[in-house]
Amino acid sequence: MGDHSLGLTNHAHRRLPTTGALMSSRELQWWSPVIVSGWWRLDLMGPRWKGKEAEAKALANPISKIVSQLQSSLIQTDSQGILSGSSLILGATPEQTELLNHACFGRPIITSDKNKQWFQLSMEEAFYLCYSLKCIKITVKEDNLIFDLPQLWNYMKIKRETFPNSFKAYSHLRAKNWVVRPGSQYGVDFVAYRHHPSLVHSEYAVLVLSEGNGDLNDRLRVWSDFHCMLRLCGSVAKTLLVLSVDQNGNGVNSPCCLERYSIEERTVTRWSAEQCREDQKVAENGTK
Repeated sequence: MGDHSLGLTNHAHRRLPTTGALMSSRELQWWSPVIVSGWWRLDLMGPRWKGKEAEAKALANPISKIVSQLQSSLIQTDSQGILSGSSLILGATPEQTELLNHACFGRPIITSDKNKQWFQLSMEEAFYLCYSLKCIKITVKEDNLIFDLPQLWNYMKIKRETFPNSFKAYSHLRAKNWVVRPGSQYGVDFVAYRHHPSLVHSEYAVLVLSEGNGDLNDRLRVWSDFHCMLRLCGSVAKTLLVLSVDQNGNGVNSPCCLERYSIEERTVTRWSAEQCREDQKVAENGTK
């Protein structure tokens, strides 16, 4: 996919009902707007760059390059993070501080230590650096023992039941070179940026749902949930992206199961018939 598109899965277009009825997973699967022939249209938000030079700066220094540099630097220094509750504390050299900031991993912690910067990472960020990039080791605050991957996996599952699906969605977007940040301020799991937030606004508000065994977060269960979420996304110029994670019967016993999980991407947007009719009329007049 690269930095230019998300490679979304398309299904047939259906109008959004206004009733408060519960939706089945099949109804959610089929209600997925797409661009089709004729005058129906899907208004996906494009990138909104911050300034005239922002796009050129992003192209000159892609996220994939920054993450690769960060990975190499953390491996060279044999970096270790310390688990503290539901987050990870990671020390960084001046070079790593710059790379962590540019790659958008964690948030800096202000301390009096001028020789070393500390970052607080979410569980998804920590596990991505440890499991996917294999560039940090993780210890426990109490006894300073290094966790192996099964121990770390079990720790994070205990801390949050939805972690396996949440991490699968996070790593899915990160692997496609999207910058992924927490989305709680918008009522979603994540927001996805094409590049660093200082250069571009986020394009997608991301909800992670569970296929097969029901949604552990119990969201988007009624049509009114869709209406509210779409109104919110529209007001902040973002496209709602629903990532449905299917464990395919593999369970959550070990991180090896992640390779057998599958993800289906769906973008959801409001459809304005009046606006489409007007657009077609303008297009017809332009051809006469």
